[in-house]
Amino acid sequence: MTLLVSLILPLLALWLWLPVNALSRRQRRWRISLTMGLAFVGLGFATLWRLDWLAYEVVAWVQLVFGWVLVMFVLLLAFLLLRTLGWLASRLLARTSTLATVWHGARLNDVAAVAIVLLASWGIANGLRPPKVQERDLVVPNLPAELDGVRVAVLADLHISPVKRAWRTQRIVDEVLAATPDLIVLPGDMADGGLEASGRFAAPLAQLKAPYGVWLAPGNHEYYYDYTAWMAHFRRMGLGVLENQTAKLSIHGRTLAISGIGDLAALKPRPYVRGGMAPDLSKVIAGAQGSDVHILLAHQPKQARNASRSGAVDLQISGHTHGGHLLGFDRLVVAPFNDGYVRGEYKVRDMTLFVSAGAGQWDGFTARLGVSSSIDVLVLRTR
Repeated sequence: MTLLVSLILPLLALWLWLPVNALSRRQRRWRISLTMGLAFVGLGFATLWRLDWLAYEVVAWVQLVFGWVLVMFVLLLAFLLLRTLGWLASRLLARTSTLATVWHGARLNDVAAVAIVLLASWGIANGLRPPKVQERDLVVPNLPAELDGVRVAVLADLHISPVKRAWRTQRIVDEVLAATPDLIVLPGDMADGGLEASGRFAAPLAQLKAPYGVWLAPGNHEYYYDYTAWMAHFRRMGLGVLENQTAKLSIHGRTLAISGIGDLAALKPRPYVRGGMAPDLSKVIAGAQGSDVHILLAHQPKQARNASRSGAVDLQISGHTHGGHLLGFDRLVVAPFNDGYVRGEYKVRDMTLFVSAGAGQWDGFTARLGVSSSIDVLVLRTR
């Protein structure tokens, strides 16, 4: 997919400048060359990353640059579609109309090109900025009155890496602890790269504490690098790692079952999937029998349909989508690939699904525009 996207980028550069009026041959060549050069920067960085010649400490930064270029071309595609629609509409007017000449004018393109570079850069800065706590009430079916008001902190998609240093992880940990949750859940994609490359940047996670524990389920990115080593490392840090497992917690005289399920990545074997286990819903349902309420940590929200059909899960907490990253892109691209789920609360049959916008994102697509990262604190409610 990365290669296909990279090959499309030069075509967008041509689409941007070829239809523009009032440009000399030299001006047109200069603009096409500049934009095409930027496209080939993206292609070159994608090639470097995929060849696996570099240490991950370098690859993470290569991915960041590739992601910056990719976001520019996502914004460029949106502009080109808008420009084409505007031009088609203007064809209904007289050719001498000012509106009819604006859409393919050099000034509009120049302004758009500068705006796209600035927006993409601002988006990268937004993505790297540490998230803030966002607290919300969440109604959970079958929640006993004794559990009304239980506070669950959700830390999804941290994607800790050499780009996101330990100071960022520490800032997030401090924010979580200041929110005083009753329990903390981490529904996958905690780190990128191998343990040797990124382990030290995850060290502050060992400080996470809550009265009813800190619970983690794997995400697809753990399957790409040192799955077994990462899970063992998280356990050594004191986190409750749930690999198709269930823990039963006694809270105010009631039993809350919390399960963590394997990721769907295991069902599609690929060269870069290195370890991990397939999801086993029946196993965690069996482990939760006899509980008053059942919370499932499933990294990808697409698992909600099976979980809801089982009738044995009251709340599923997921991540994976990063909230969709960009307004417009979230609903048009990210949601369709995730069964329509992108961020926030959903009712799926008799089950509640909460999809976190994530406390971080993968370095290869870091930008956020109009969709902020978040540390979610869910206050569970009976109604």
